Amino acid sequence: MNKAGRFFEIAYLAVAVIFGYEAYLVWGDQKAYIYLLMAAMAVFMFLFRRRFRKNRENKK
Repeated sequence: MNKAGRFFEIAYLAVAVIFGYEAYLVWGDQKAYIYLLMAAMAVFMFLFRRRFRKNRENKK
């Protein structure tokens, strides 16, 4: 379970990078804001999952 949690943390960061790159590519378009929002959500999920995982590790 611990390795799976770390994998998904890294996956959220990868998704954030992909959405950031897509926002850069279509910067003049309306979609850029949606991509930036999705990238911010992915970073938030990374931080949230990491904190949750570390709290579970400390309780054990």
